[in-house]
Amino acid sequence: MSARADMSRADLTRASLVGANLPYANLTRANLTEANLRNASLYGAVLTGATLYSATLVGANLYGTDLTRADLSRADLTNADLIDADLSGATLTGATLTGAGLVRANLHGADLTYAVLREAGLSGADLTGADLTGAALGGAELVGAAWSVATTWPGEVSGTMRERSEEVQTGRFVVQH
Repeated sequence: MSARADMSRADLTRASLVGANLPYANLTRANLTEANLRNASLYGAVLTGATLYSATLVGANLYGTDLTRADLSRADLTNADLIDADLSGATLTGATLTGAGLVRANLHGADLTYAVLREAGLSGADLTGADLTGAALGGAELVGAAWSVATTWPGEVSGTMRERSEEVQTGRFVVQH
């Protein structure tokens, strides 16, 4: 498959795309359920509304990728590069993001319920309106992440997030420490 490939609405269920090189590919509304994209390069790709349920994206390069409203439920994104990615409105319920780079990622309104974000880098990420109910955040770097009164934090950190943050505008906060 070549760069800038148009695979919008493609059915790639259970496809093996290990190490695939698909920068800037159009995968809008593609079905990648249970696909194996381990170490794939999807730099700058468009996966708006794509289904990646239980997909394997371990070590994948998703830098600057548009995953707006994508379904990544139960996906494995361990050590994936999601720096500057747009995951606004995405569903990441039960996803594994251990060690993932989410620096400056847009997670506005994302559903991260029961996601595993241990050791993830979330500096500068936008978590406004995100639902992190039951998420595992142990060792995650949150300094510089933005959140709002509509953000739902997991029980173990919900009481301390306000103390760790500065209100930068009414109802909007940035984690300071």
